Amino acid sequence: MSHTLLVAAADDPTIDGATSLAAAARAIVACSDTAEKVRLAKSTAKAWYGGRLSLGNRSDRIEMPDRPGRPDKPELLPPRQMPKRTTGGLKGRIALLHSLAHIELNAIDMTWDLVGRFVRAPVPTAFFDDWVQVGLEEAKHFELLAKRLHRLDAGYGDHPAHDGLWQAAQATKDSLLARVAIVPLVLEARGLDVGPAMQANLEAGGDMQSAAILAIIYRDEKRHVAYGAKWFRFLCEREKLAPEPTFHALVRQYFRGPIKPPFNDKARAEAGLAPGFYKPLSALGVTR
Repeated sequence: MSHTLLVAAADDPTIDGATSLAAAARAIVACSDTAEKVRLAKSTAKAWYGGRLSLGNRSDRIEMPDRPGRPDKPELLPPRQMPKRTTGGLKGRIALLHSLAHIELNAIDMTWDLVGRFVRAPVPTAFFDDWVQVGLEEAKHFELLAKRLHRLDAGYGDHPAHDGLWQAAQATKDSLLARVAIVPLVLEARGLDVGPAMQANLEAGGDMQSAAILAIIYRDEKRHVAYGAKWFRFLCEREKLAPEPTFHALVRQYFRGPIKPPFNDKARAEAGLAPGFYKPLSALGVTR
């Protein structure tokens, strides 16, 4: 599917007067209203693919926020203080969808932070084409989940959430190579491992609407991992680095926690992520 078709239905762009992609990306990350954050992501993507946003002068410095804008709720807790999630019945499904919505909200911010923070990196314009598409799709995922929660008489913010995902963005804020390694090739690749089972459980429980949303997310995440694999190899080749050992070193340096099996080897391979990237990390562990 072309980038243009993906944004054909977006509203006419209004991006707080931004004329550069980096400034628009900053506005998205800084926005605290989730519906407005989604709207800005759609508008920015449409403007970028329509040629109405420039990369700007790469010597200009766009200061990205240290933390993304967030609504008053949910309460953000350290991962270890999170209450055990309900797993059964309607409450369990709502808790799962809320957790996924929180992941997708963080994914919006991590992707647009990548775009804005690394706009001066010496990469082809196609790099930004790909990550703008990812940022658009993460916004779509959050919107789908938020609307599904609403149909179940629930909403984003009803449950506490942990703040661990944004820590990955903070840890990799000074290294494009590390950001591409950790976000798509560790965090999004994990979604390929766990997504099919979650979808199957929702289908078994008769919630076909929620399962259909997870199918969309899974399909898109495979493409996001593929973009990560493509650009990670590009960056490594440019620096004359061996991709797999470089990936291992970066994960050990920047990622907190183990790379957990079981792995969806088929989906990872389809996205260009060979077992040599992740299986040695699972065997040895990467906890610091």
